[in-house]
Amino acid sequence: MWAQPWWVNLLVLVPFATYFVFRRKGLLLNWRQLTASATFAAAFGFVEAAVVVYLRAALGMLPGYMGTLSELQHSSQSYEQAASLSRFPQSLLTIEMYREAATLVMLVSVALLAASKTSSRWAAFLWVFAVWDITYYASLWATVRWPASLTDLDVLFLIPVPWLAQIWFPLLVSALTLFAIAYCSASKSA
Repeated sequence: MWAQPWWVNLLVLVPFATYFVFRRKGLLLNWRQLTASATFAAAFGFVEAAVVVYLRAALGMLPGYMGTLSELQHSSQSYEQAASLSRFPQSLLTIEMYREAATLVMLVSVALLAASKTSSRWAAFLWVFAVWDITYYASLWATVRWPASLTDLDVLFLIPVPWLAQIWFPLLVSALTLFAIAYCSASKSA
């Protein structure tokens, strides 16, 4: 039920810390900035999901991928995302780690472009990361019907070591983070 390694569980504090830091002074992010950065994050979340689908299919780890999308979505074989980690060749795991690092660089870059102050850039990064994360899981579900359940186990990141958690955990952290940033941004403009 809990994320591994143990310190990944501390991420649940991010939305609460964000709220407490920005609740009084508000955020210097307007809805145009949030919408534009969220649009990028959502598109990029889909791209990341597509990469995962292609990689799993190329390695023969995606049951039913040779048929239509509908046939793939209704495949009777189950797909285990977290179990696939042990089946990945080491060379591809290394490339996957570099891809993850590049993903973080892209999300940070959008945050740097979205805001001019350091505190607002941090909030913009959290915003973009949360939208990207939620869209990633929604895109996987829409395309290959994974995760089948919010309790499915996933490999969240590989850097610096594999992070494992049930799907509900990153979705909860991301949703709460979006709420905290939206609330603080709205309270600034009110």
